[in-house]
Amino acid sequence: MATLRAVKAGEKAPLPVHAKTVTQAAKSGTTRELLVATRDRIAVAVEDPNTAARDLASLTKRLMETVRDIEAIDAREEQEAGKGAEVTDSEFDAEAI
Repeated sequence: MATLRAVKAGEKAPLPVHAKTVTQAAKSGTTRELLVATRDRIAVAVEDPNTAARDLASLTKRLMETVRDIEAIDAREEQEAGKGAEVTDSEFDAEAI
């Protein structure tokens, strides 16, 4: 997660990273980028007052599934990031078998 901090004198704030559209993510993005774009698109439809009431249940369900998929990818990436620890080998002991 990114932390907020004050910008130092003379330092420019970084440009915001804009999420890809569903089409952009489908063409050239990662699975996570596609899920994020899909989540954002579904959220727009859920909030749209012109969305038919009959569609809200399925849209909301799909929104929650997409969020869980994103969280699963994030958890897996976080877990894999911690696997880079250095491991030392001990001497082989044949009697331990």
